[in-house]
Amino acid sequence: MITVEEHRSRVLASAGALPPVRVPLAAARGLVLAENVLNRWPIPLFDNSAMDGYAVRLFDATEGSRLRVVTDLPAGTELDPPLGPGEAARIMTGAPVPGDADAVVPLEQTDLGTAVGPTPPEWITVLQQAAPGAHIRRAGEESEAGSVAVPSGTVLGPLQLSALASAGAATVLVHPRPRVTVISTGSELIPPEATPRRGQIPESNSVYLAAALQDAGAELASVLTVHDDVETLRRALDSVDSDVVILSGGASVGAFDVVKALLNGMGQIRFGPVAMQPGKPQGFGTLDDGTLVFCLPGTPVGVTVSFELFVRPALRALAGHRELDRPRLVRPAAIGWHSPRHKTQVLPAVLDGDQVLPSLRRRDASSHPRIAPAAVDALVVIPDGVEEIRAGDPVSVLAVGPGRP
Repeated sequence: MITVEEHRSRVLASAGALPPVRVPLAAARGLVLAENVLNRWPIPLFDNSAMDGYAVRLFDATEGSRLRVVTDLPAGTELDPPLGPGEAARIMTGAPVPGDADAVVPLEQTDLGTAVGPTPPEWITVLQQAAPGAHIRRAGEESEAGSVAVPSGTVLGPLQLSALASAGAATVLVHPRPRVTVISTGSELIPPEATPRRGQIPESNSVYLAAALQDAGAELASVLTVHDDVETLRRALDSVDSDVVILSGGASVGAFDVVKALLNGMGQIRFGPVAMQPGKPQGFGTLDDGTLVFCLPGTPVGVTVSFELFVRPALRALAGHRELDRPRLVRPAAIGWHSPRHKTQVLPAVLDGDQVLPSLRRRDASSHPRIAPAAVDALVVIPDGVEEIRAGDPVSVLAVGPGRP
């Protein structure tokens, strides 16, 4: 057997970032920037008002001074009116400040206050001495033309997209979302809406995987369910057009494990046990065209654990992310249990206040309450070499519930 870290290292060595593509800003949310984007011009572009008020000459704007309002300057105006002695211009937030003005007096610091109409008043009285440069945003004070607006490697959220637009970028070079095909194998599998006969079960792995990979930032290309038949599986794989294929089931040593029978040795795909519980049977590699192939166990918990430890980091690496793993928490164990000494143990669990409560089999803790799969919001990871966990011991936890990063 190889260790979890050895298998993970092999996976990530094959999961380089996908070649970048250029997309419009509207299609870039959540993607990773593949180049530095520079400001095409200074930000702000020109000296502009930070307040609704009056552009004034500082010498005139003393406390109690009465100024004549000679013009109105809305946002977007191209006007640069001259200001003579004792004159002011009403100005709106974002409007260019006249070249003769060296301060803005807010509406609230005049005798008229904010009770002004659509046309400017004839006169105002300044109630408070204006400071030099008051309420003026100077051209380039945020960033200079040619400076980096958003650096390469940034995950593009709403604020970053706004910064790109302000920098004058209409399109950006980004790493695309990896396209993933999910294939569930097993002659016992039926659609969730069907009525199972003896020996049949509803197929749920593909539902989990489709949702999980999209949560990880990947794109679902297709979902297939195939029986335990080598030729049927071969045809399904021949129809695939994606960057990644995830198969569940058929990866162990059983007589009907068709995934291993077909794929072992194909391209660079190899099968073998990984020292973990659950999820011991694993297969991974690349096809000749570079497609990544994950062959996961068929049990729902084995699929969940394998996805979190191996598949999700690879999907994020393909998408160009630098942070591949969920943040690890440390929480005290709510109960005690035993762990296999030479395996990494990964247990579904519930974050219960400041503690974590793992889901254990009855033989591991006869008095331990069962945890419904829908309640699981964490995975407890116990490294190999640890045989016993006592109540209160600090344990490593992956928070995997809805809304987790």
